[in-house]
Amino acid sequence: MSDYLLEMKGIVKEFSGVKALDGIDLKVHPGEVVGLCGENGAGKSTMMKVLSAVYPYGTWDGEILWEGKPLQAASIRETEDAGIVIIHQELMLVPELSVAENIFLGREITNGGFLDYEAMNAEAARLMAELKMSHVNVAMPVSHYSGGVLQLIEIAKALGKNAKLLILDEPSSALSQTETEILLDLIRGLKHRNVACVYISHKLEEIEAIADTVTVIRDGQFIGSAPMSELTIDKIINMMVGRELTEKYPHEEHTIGDVIFEVRHINCYDPLNPQMKKVDDVSFQVRAGEILGIAGLVGAGRTEMASAIFGYYKGPHSLEVYLNGEQISVKDPEAAVKHGICMVPEDRKRHGIVPLLGVGQNITMAVLPRFTQGGLINEAAEFATIRGEIDRMGIKTASPVLAIASLSGGNQQKAVVSKMLLANPRVLILDEPTRGVDVGAKYEIYKLIYELAKQGIAIIMISSEMPEVLGISDRVLVIGEGQLRGDFVNDGTLTQEKILTAALTRRQMAA
Repeated sequence: MSDYLLEMKGIVKEFSGVKALDGIDLKVHPGEVVGLCGENGAGKSTMMKVLSAVYPYGTWDGEILWEGKPLQAASIRETEDAGIVIIHQELMLVPELSVAENIFLGREITNGGFLDYEAMNAEAARLMAELKMSHVNVAMPVSHYSGGVLQLIEIAKALGKNAKLLILDEPSSALSQTETEILLDLIRGLKHRNVACVYISHKLEEIEAIADTVTVIRDGQFIGSAPMSELTIDKIINMMVGRELTEKYPHEEHTIGDVIFEVRHINCYDPLNPQMKKVDDVSFQVRAGEILGIAGLVGAGRTEMASAIFGYYKGPHSLEVYLNGEQISVKDPEAAVKHGICMVPEDRKRHGIVPLLGVGQNITMAVLPRFTQGGLINEAAEFATIRGEIDRMGIKTASPVLAIASLSGGNQQKAVVSKMLLANPRVLILDEPTRGVDVGAKYEIYKLIYELAKQGIAIIMISSEMPEVLGISDRVLVIGEGQLRGDFVNDGTLTQEKILTAALTRRQMAA
């Protein structure tokens, strides 16, 4: 009998003749946490889709041994029955169904031929309590909740399947620091119950905190595997990118000009509960060439605020928008783009891409009239632009016509950024621009942000990663419970502690 719970040997997976995986190995002991690291497009998600039978046996070469025996699964149901459960980077929840219905989707509890909602709600509540999320109403549709809560619902869904091996693909990408600590503590508890985990994350501090072993792949090839005790974050980065990164954040001089963009009195109300305010009378200005960081805890109202500015917020809201001192009307995203206000959204799957369209079509969709003459698209001109953007952004794709959904999350993000840049923005809103992006690609995005600032574009960057906000922002706004709680010049004295204190300190109400 093998000592390993899982062994993947010489795995090869091709797409249109291009090898996404080229002889990959992975070994996991019972109760072990293996950190799986690599740049975007390295093959991490593809590897896990092979393991979980998203890509069934026969569509790839190599061998998988599960508890010492060959695993030749034809479906996800077979791998889940064996005890392998994957939580994908892109959430797999049905918005219209309740939290409990999502958790038990496909394995509903019945009584006398009818759904036993009482039992499902009780068990769902127990699972959410285990994740320190007792306040979540499991009878409410998941559409009522945002980012971090949805990710934890996915994790609760996986826990309910009695996994022997839990695969977590960027599980903390939408979580706050507090929620991430809850997740890491949960994984430590699973280890004590002999549940193994494969933890995929670009946040190497989390890998360092939780992993027993680290396996690194690059360009679809196995680079190495070693105990975390023998590694450092710098060594992992070197293995991932094949070179040393001497600093995480570039520091490039750029000139900050006059105020070119201003929003006044932003108020947003919950779409499902119009009595609940999500953004409470926030006003601010941005100067030409300025990088304005917006920090705050998950659920503080940052994304709602950005959506309202871009004309996309679905609930009741009001605000005044000024560009170069003149008030403008931004009723929808099309109007925003025409005024030169562009946005890279937080949830690229729902709001940033059209999954079944090609990579190139996604890049040019916001400026398609530019390539249209007499009702016909100049395909040569469009293709030349697409090729240029793929090269400029370093998007890894086998072909510009490949469906964008087949790309890694980070490469999808690069395509969304490219789409907005083609619109020649004067104001660019970046909502979590490096979410799900590897350390090397992050550095390139930061350099791009500085380059845009040098061109005089006003940058508004929302990020849940406070080191990132401090690393590249000229000024930082802090949002807490929908209110503006701080406006700080990032002059070298600003710290994470100051930002967090501001986020947690309630605004004093006038007497």
